[in-house]
Amino acid sequence: MRSLERHRDVGAYALGVLDEAEAFRFEDHLMECPQCAVQISELTPTTRSLRAYARATPRSVHPMTQAGPALLDRLLDDVVSARRTGRRRWLFAVAASVVFAVGGPAAAVLTGGGGSDGDRVAATDPGTGVWAEVTTVDRAYGSDVGLQVKGAAGALPCELVAVGHDSEEVVLSWTVPKAGAKPADPMQGSAAMHPGEVVRYEVRTTAGERLVTLKAT
Repeated sequence: MRSLERHRDVGAYALGVLDEAEAFRFEDHLMECPQCAVQISELTPTTRSLRAYARATPRSVHPMTQAGPALLDRLLDDVVSARRTGRRRWLFAVAASVVFAVGGPAAAVLTGGGGSDGDRVAATDPGTGVWAEVTTVDRAYGSDVGLQVKGAAGALPCELVAVGHDSEEVVLSWTVPKAGAKPADPMQGSAAMHPGEVVRYEVRTTAGERLVTLKAT
């Protein structure tokens, strides 16, 4: 199966609905795909919540029962609260989980780039040799953030951090591919901060080492 189709299996794998053979093939793909590894990590809290929801639902309630507006409001309030506390976010995956939880059809959700209307900034750190480009698009909830990184040493767990005047938040996390592997694809995430609230973006290792700093436009 083509790599693109494997990317689309990430939600089904996280929910545990792939058969044994498909799960085995996806795990083989996962070893070589940092993008899918990040998505699996981001989906873990969502799948945990869905399992808790299933356990708490009485057997007499039909699994496709449509939830009322109050449930959707509470789920959206939880998403906003989680974003404000600086947790790592994957907005489109959360939106998909809300649709799933209220009884709607399951769907694969793909994220795209910020588009030509976004702000773009790039920088290279002369000490580490790491180059990064960040694209931001202002949204009602904060901002969409696109990231490309080149030049980092292999097998490093890294994160993109948005730094404001008095706070910061992790926007993305990933592991740099091993030496000789295909470079990481462009990544897409979201931040609770609006672009105008960000002073700079920092690509760091999870141990706190700064690899490159990009001043916000």
